[in-house]
Amino acid sequence: KVLAMSENTSITCNICVESISGSKNVVKRETIKNGNLTLWRNEQKEIVLLLTRSKKETKFVLYDIQIHCKFMKEGKGSITLTNHNVSFLLSNCPPKNLRQFFKVLSVKMTRFKQQHNKITDRKKLLMTSQINEISPLNEGDIASVNKMRQTIATSKLADGINRKRKLELTTNNQTMKNAGPPPKKTMLTLKTENLNSDQKKVINLVKQGRNLFFTGSAGTGKSFLLRHIVGILPPGQTAVTASTGVAACHIGGVTLHSFAGIGSGSASIENCIQLAKSRPAVVKQWKACRHLIIDEISMISGDFFDKIEAVARAVRGSMDPFGGIQLILCGDFFQLPPVSKGKETVKLCFQSKSWQPCVDVCWELKHVYRQTDTKFIQMLQDIRIGRCTAKIEEVLKATKLNKTENNGILATQLCTHKENVQLCNKNQLEKLPSDPIVYEAQDSTTAFTDIIDKMLPDTKIITLKKGAQVMLNKNLNVGKGMVNGARGIVTGFTKSEQPLPIVRFLNGDEHTIKLECWTVKVVCDLIVVRKQIPLKLAWAISIHKSQGMSLDCVEMSLSRVFECGQAYVALSRARNLEGLRVLDFQASCVRSNVHVLRFYRRIRQEQ
Repeated sequence: KVLAMSENTSITCNICVESISGSKNVVKRETIKNGNLTLWRNEQKEIVLLLTRSKKETKFVLYDIQIHCKFMKEGKGSITLTNHNVSFLLSNCPPKNLRQFFKVLSVKMTRFKQQHNKITDRKKLLMTSQINEISPLNEGDIASVNKMRQTIATSKLADGINRKRKLELTTNNQTMKNAGPPPKKTMLTLKTENLNSDQKKVINLVKQGRNLFFTGSAGTGKSFLLRHIVGILPPGQTAVTASTGVAACHIGGVTLHSFAGIGSGSASIENCIQLAKSRPAVVKQWKACRHLIIDEISMISGDFFDKIEAVARAVRGSMDPFGGIQLILCGDFFQLPPVSKGKETVKLCFQSKSWQPCVDVCWELKHVYRQTDTKFIQMLQDIRIGRCTAKIEEVLKATKLNKTENNGILATQLCTHKENVQLCNKNQLEKLPSDPIVYEAQDSTTAFTDIIDKMLPDTKIITLKKGAQVMLNKNLNVGKGMVNGARGIVTGFTKSEQPLPIVRFLNGDEHTIKLECWTVKVVCDLIVVRKQIPLKLAWAISIHKSQGMSLDCVEMSLSRVFECGQAYVALSRARNLEGLRVLDFQASCVRSNVHVLRFYRRIRQEQ
């Protein structure tokens, strides 16, 4: 899933780097086998081309470029960076990937030249140094470039007509014939070739303006599809939210509670409306919103959904459902439910009064991408709906004997309670004999540190030692498998003023892990930046924190499962049966909510 999305902004192939002198002669040439080019943006919104070969990286800020794509069908092309006097000659590249990469580069550079205002040296000094992966193409980019091309074509046609008119008037004083229509230009479109039929159906429903909820089991590409939807909607009119801070960061949004502007939502509907109306910034964002995306909707309670629906109508002054905003909801009600206090029964979102009038269409994605073993996929589908046959119990109990350790990397333990996670990681780290290295997060402002800590848990202070079991918590290089959830072990630290960890990953590759930046939207358009090492201790993590992850080797104890769907979430983190070890499996830990079963039965009948 992630590879299909990332091929637009990153490409791996053979690269010949040529340094060019002022007289256009090649003065130096370097040949790189399986080099990587990735597009990024820096803190000044400039486009940066990152060249990666073996363990070395070079950044080029792009201003003037020339793209040569005559032999693109043969997997060849070149990029000349005029302002750097450097050319990249690309070869042995998949033509489809090369075409997509060139398209993104061309469109993003055109948009950059349209929008970029020169930044003063003073402002540059005040900015926090950061670099973030460039966003995929969206329809705003494409529409803007198409409009510019049309303007240029019309202008050229008008210039041609004027020149021809002058020539005809001076030679034989004849009037020029009526000009035909402007020449047709190839219009750019946001391709959906990487989507399956169910995903394309969801995209079409979004484009039709329908209010919809799309769902699917773990690993069916919900997050990938959601990012695609974000790309086709107008940014200024789209609010991207999620039920938790971690999920919100994954899709570049804010928490739903933060967007709604009603705090925890524990007050009455009348008080929530008054609270939202008393905040000018909240009123402004509600009124500007035309499309509201909510990820992990299963963890939003029905009562809270009713409250924000009433707030939307009141603040926007409209009696239409949700004040006329288009709703795009995503999640899986078979997974973790809303957090409850004590023995309190929490109403699920689809059980709210507002669900029926607000949601027009429900659609379930069926194709699983995370796992490829059909036997394992079918087992997970059965467990998802609360079915555990004797055969499934036998297979999962047999995993207790699996040897999941590989290359010194131990299986990550999934725990039902976060207290067990903290204790396990602390004890294991203390057992290591080497000296600890402490990394403290650097925030662009300390005013919102508490909010950032909730949005980016386990990043404020990170303590590492040689031999520590770790996990990446950010995508660094998809092509090399350095993705969120990738497992590794710390083999040492660089000998520098600020020692950086060297990590050996499951595939045997070693990488120095540098400080990375997270951009967090706290309220409205206010953005803060946190710089930190993108690692977390991985002897253990909680089942709640693992939601959305794919783990190569995982171990779990399910005897203390206390929620419906909790066992399913834990088991579905594994990519395959070989990388899974269940220590104490019992059929009784597999449970599913009867109301969810009925709800999904209706979805499948309608679909």
